[in-house]
Amino acid sequence: MTSSFPKDFLWGGAIAANQAEGAWNVDGRGPAKTDVTTGGSVDAPRFVTYIDKDGNPGKAPAMGHNGIIPEGAKYAVLDNEYYPNHLGVDFYHRYKEDIALLAEMGFKVFRLSISWSRIFPNGDETEPNQAGLDFYRKVFEECHKHGIEPLVSMWHFDTPLYLEENYGGWGNRKLIDFYVHYAETIFTEYKDLVKYWLTFNEINNTVMFLDMFGASASDEAFQDGYQQLHYQFVASARAVKSGHAINSDFQIGNMICGITFYPATCDPKDVLANRHKWEQGIYYCGDVQTKGKYPTFAKRLWKEHNVALDITEQDLEDLKEGTVDMYTFSYYMSNNVTTHADQEQVAGNFSTGAKNPYLTYSDWGWGLDPLGLQYYLEKVYDRYELPIMVVENGLGAFDTVEEDGSIHDDYRIDYYSPHIQAMEAAIENGVDLRGYTTWGCIGLVSAGTGEIRKRYGFIYVDVDDKGQGSLERSRKDSFYWYKKVIASNGGDLD
Repeated sequence: MTSSFPKDFLWGGAIAANQAEGAWNVDGRGPAKTDVTTGGSVDAPRFVTYIDKDGNPGKAPAMGHNGIIPEGAKYAVLDNEYYPNHLGVDFYHRYKEDIALLAEMGFKVFRLSISWSRIFPNGDETEPNQAGLDFYRKVFEECHKHGIEPLVSMWHFDTPLYLEENYGGWGNRKLIDFYVHYAETIFTEYKDLVKYWLTFNEINNTVMFLDMFGASASDEAFQDGYQQLHYQFVASARAVKSGHAINSDFQIGNMICGITFYPATCDPKDVLANRHKWEQGIYYCGDVQTKGKYPTFAKRLWKEHNVALDITEQDLEDLKEGTVDMYTFSYYMSNNVTTHADQEQVAGNFSTGAKNPYLTYSDWGWGLDPLGLQYYLEKVYDRYELPIMVVENGLGAFDTVEEDGSIHDDYRIDYYSPHIQAMEAAIENGVDLRGYTTWGCIGLVSAGTGEIRKRYGFIYVDVDDKGQGSLERSRKDSFYWYKKVIASNGGDLD
């Protein structure tokens, strides 16, 4: 029952607005790209839908560098398609019930995101949507009523669709000013309700996805990707600086998609390829946001794809002055890196590389690797020496509701327990770990596949992949287990 976790450790869970809230066109909210994104599965991709310049409906891949709609087309909701994010799990109307359940588990922190287009429906307005501001104020007040600290992501893959269509999204420098205005608005509005903020969710996914598609991603795609990232880096840095001016007690972090990479063999080519994978996928974004400058290997990465960035001297000054206070990341899996074509490959949702014979894999192809979490924690803390939070970690799995309504998800407990042990080992080895928010503490729409049946977390929501169901919440076995974990500060994992 003894525990190495700090006595004020922040135990909790996480959701995202576009995956849980629903109410996609309610109370003045504008659309985001997720609202024109269909459902999918582990075997079938999600698509974005549109009407082309001749009035014909169409679909383009939702993920990856080739998800581009035709010139002159407009994103559109089509009558014959299902869009799971329109409903989510209706957190918008059931937040009080949901937060009460989190409080019952003993949550110390609840990570959630603000939908940018709920505050600024188009993204470029001067005045915010008051109904959107009021909604999140009520949510944060409800959290505090139960003694729960909000941890707020300011952008979780939900740029207002108007900015995508009319400005070209993050490929346009103008989005920096729009984002900073949005950030300053919510910082000011909630300066007494929110202490912990994250600027961009899994910001490194841009280069991760490009790398995932390998040779099929053109130099032009890399140019666009690195340029978008640069504008996001500057926007993040300027927001951090503004946030600290608005409330010096704010703790503002980055957020990295954390994947532990291993060389698949001891071939020096694999070892070097693995180092380069860390540099491109993990360190590139982490270094800019924590150190305030591009790393030395950035020039090599740009040169590989003939990238020439639009960078001003003011940008470089902004990056230097807007470094984050803490390093946060998601962790679900590890990947093997190899230069050998004969290695068995992983086939799954956002999983790439050689199959690791020492690991088991989830139904969605993710390598289950708790020790990889300890490895990642120790590696990035050694590099950055900043407070750390693990802000996403969880298992997507098929849950079965028994006749009596119970849900026996021992497999989820078996997943979480060794990951918590890995965090404790990292703490014992000197890592300054402050918090842990499991992913999908309330059921939600999977970002990758658009499924609900890919169930996460402790609270089951009665809704299926077509939006059918009562939306009633029920407690899984893992709900009671996590309650015990929190009460014992990580000491009781049985």
